[in-house]
Amino acid sequence: MTTLTPILTKNWDQADSFTRAGYERDGGYEALRKAFRMEPDEIVQAVKDSGLRGRGGAGFPTGMKWGFLPPSSPNPRYLVVNADESEPGTCKDIPLMMANPHVLVEGIIISAYAIKSNLAFVYVRGEVLHVIRRLHQAVAEAYEAGYLGKDILGSGYDLDVVVHSGAGAYICGEETALLDSLEGFRGQPRLKPPFPAVAGLYGGPTVINNVESISSVPSIIANGPEWFAAMGTEKSQGFGIFSLSGHVTRPGQYEAPLGITLRELLDMAGGVREGHRLKFWTPGGSSTPIFTEEHLDVPLDFESVGAAGSMLGTRALQIFDETTCVVRAVLRWSEFYAHESCGKCTPCREGTYWYKQMLKRLEAGQGTEEDLETLLDISDNILGRAFCALGDGATSPVVSSIKLFRDEYLRHFELGACPFDPAKSTLWGGAK
Repeated sequence: MTTLTPILTKNWDQADSFTRAGYERDGGYEALRKAFRMEPDEIVQAVKDSGLRGRGGAGFPTGMKWGFLPPSSPNPRYLVVNADESEPGTCKDIPLMMANPHVLVEGIIISAYAIKSNLAFVYVRGEVLHVIRRLHQAVAEAYEAGYLGKDILGSGYDLDVVVHSGAGAYICGEETALLDSLEGFRGQPRLKPPFPAVAGLYGGPTVINNVESISSVPSIIANGPEWFAAMGTEKSQGFGIFSLSGHVTRPGQYEAPLGITLRELLDMAGGVREGHRLKFWTPGGSSTPIFTEEHLDVPLDFESVGAAGSMLGTRALQIFDETTCVVRAVLRWSEFYAHESCGKCTPCREGTYWYKQMLKRLEAGQGTEEDLETLLDISDNILGRAFCALGDGATSPVVSSIKLFRDEYLRHFELGACPFDPAKSTLWGGAK
């Protein structure tokens, strides 16, 4: 597998890709017209048949998620798009919304029609003001063209879309914390059950999907579920955007079938930066256990990555070469999780705080081997005991780095400083 599949990214190089005219020139909104000739349940079934799984990290089958909505409820149904992208290393949804916002708008209309919702929200990370403005522009253009509002394209279907700016909290990427924030409360995870499909936004049945998941729907409707299912692997079907960042020659977004390997992606990206070699990498952002060069040929699909001991997550491939101190990298990630913990539950609130304190000491070479066992013990008390996945994600880099790079932690103790600090040591040949 050496070829890319530019579908969501195919028009990013066009100067007007973000406009309605540019989108329509390439067949935009034709899938919507086709969808209106279908029954809502037919669309749900098509998405199920395509094998589309959530592109936000969890990988839950999208069509099945839509099917969880109760057949009858006294409350309105809602569609919520999670555009609060803020996982360290994850950087696919923001460029997608920036370069091709209309594919998201079209996906929202088709998806809302399929689940029989008349009101949809896009919850966008507040710091990305340029993206928020572009989404507002795309939604306004869709209203002008009659793709949103009353009696869309004469179908009798009504839909309004609200673009909502978040307040900069990573925790609001968790779906129930996002719902609380949308309702005007402090963003904190809710106790489940009830799940959002039964009692979500304003107590109504709610579907929450990632930007890339919803953006993939128009191509499925336009080309058929068999077309989508023919890509990828048997259980991880379709294509996805792989974000390569860090010590790579040509970082960027590479849209390819699921199941491609990092070795193949690196070949297309020019490899690790010249004169250096791969040391470790993340398959799905900072909240997934790290991999090493031994995992270069692991197929990047949900099952294979899971079997190898990590998670595909958001396909955020952060590449680190041999000049990187693993302890320092894990410390930086742990500082992020400690800062972004909402504080609602004790394991995450206290555990991430102690991660930060201990890793600072360890990175400075002032710890002991016993501290490593304490870190693992803290991890055991966070994993599976936190209120949401933030706590679980915070344990991933800590546990996996100790497992794979225990010797590097020990060398910090032996030297009494970070071996990668050229002012302190040449143990590792210095850092350049």
